[in-house]
Amino acid sequence: MRLPNLLATRRGRLTAFTLLYLTEGIPSGFATTAVATYMRRQGLDPGAIGAFIGALYLPWALKWAAGPIVDVISSDRWGRRRVWILLTQSMMAITLLLAMPVDFQSHLGLFTALILIHNVFAATQDVAIDALAVDVLSPDERGLANGLMYGGQFVGIALGGSGVLLLTPWIGFRTSFLVVAGMVALVTLLVPVPMREPPGPPRERGEGSRGAVVAARIGRFVRDSYRAFTGSRAAMAAIVLALLPMGAYALSFSLQSIVAVELGLDDRQIGSLGMIGTVLAAGCCVLGGWLSDRFGRRRTLAVFIAATAVPTVLLALAMQHYGWVMPAGDLADGRGPAPAGLVRLFWILVIAYSVAQGLMYGVGTAIFMDVTTRAVAATQFTAYMAMTNLVASYTSTWQGHAVTAWGFPATLGIDAAVGMLSLAVLPFMGSPRRRGETSEGDGPAGPGDQSSPASVP
Repeated sequence: MRLPNLLATRRGRLTAFTLLYLTEGIPSGFATTAVATYMRRQGLDPGAIGAFIGALYLPWALKWAAGPIVDVISSDRWGRRRVWILLTQSMMAITLLLAMPVDFQSHLGLFTALILIHNVFAATQDVAIDALAVDVLSPDERGLANGLMYGGQFVGIALGGSGVLLLTPWIGFRTSFLVVAGMVALVTLLVPVPMREPPGPPRERGEGSRGAVVAARIGRFVRDSYRAFTGSRAAMAAIVLALLPMGAYALSFSLQSIVAVELGLDDRQIGSLGMIGTVLAAGCCVLGGWLSDRFGRRRTLAVFIAATAVPTVLLALAMQHYGWVMPAGDLADGRGPAPAGLVRLFWILVIAYSVAQGLMYGVGTAIFMDVTTRAVAATQFTAYMAMTNLVASYTSTWQGHAVTAWGFPATLGIDAAVGMLSLAVLPFMGSPRRRGETSEGDGPAGPGDQSSPASVP
């Protein structure tokens, strides 16, 4: 039986990108949850486990460097994006199998290196998938598609983490590597293998030696990239938007866990709250994307950004009201158990925040896809995403210091206020206007400049 080319239909495209993002989430959840848990049970020092997890995030922080490679080096025969997805997903499965027999208690360095290489391929896969999405998704599909993609990633993290942990009593820890690699391989067989990627814009053949042709194409790529970031008001505004937090962030970072511990929640309660929040966020990613396709990207995103501030401010007011201001170890020593009303309100507000954040997340990525130029999609869109990762880094850093210096209510309030700055940028995020193009208003933008990519055949 011949498998279908999922890119040929709207439903197929939505299914394809959901499954591809599922394969991003499964290994991530496996490494950060299942592997880290098993390491601790085997007696590894928390510092060593922390260094292991920290190393895994390096390729994702530097994935912008893969963008030009994916854009420039490609194959017309195998599909300019498809060939990278096939290569990286195959190597993701292979590196997991190579890591399977390694005893991390005695060879932690080798085990970390193999999983690090796995994440290099996973980050590159993410770049190629996003570039393919920019190429093939129509403007009225992008909101729902991004919601499904990130919802699929949330589900994948749960499957690879909590799901694998539930299986290990029956199959053993080592066998779980086979399960995760098998899931990645299965999606590879179902999606990119039968995929028929539409041909990209015609390439310029060029004259002279192969080296001269490649050099000329790289030069064209650099010029195309510069125009992509600066050639329209929307693309330039996107840089500012990417460098600002889109909404309140505190309740999605470690501050949520810190407050939970301060209020006396045990590990089971914190885990349950996290699971409920993840499931709701995944579902709301899809809902938010669908709503943005129907009612406009900027309009819905503005509402969802504002919605993240509501539970954040309410928690700040509640903690101030109950006198739960400073973290334990400072002025809070000896204050006794947290009031039941505050604990109950914390649960409600964290769940409400998960809904708002889920609604915002898919739309927040789709708006960058709207202004991305197809010819340099891997570079431009990945750069926007790297900037949002920088936001997560500096926001988490300042909040940690702010809690110690000013307490929880002030930190939550400042977080909500700073998160609203992005609302001032949204009016400039209309459809990209380049030479020969016209604006499409508040709705989703077109794919942008269709100039040919500077690719190597």
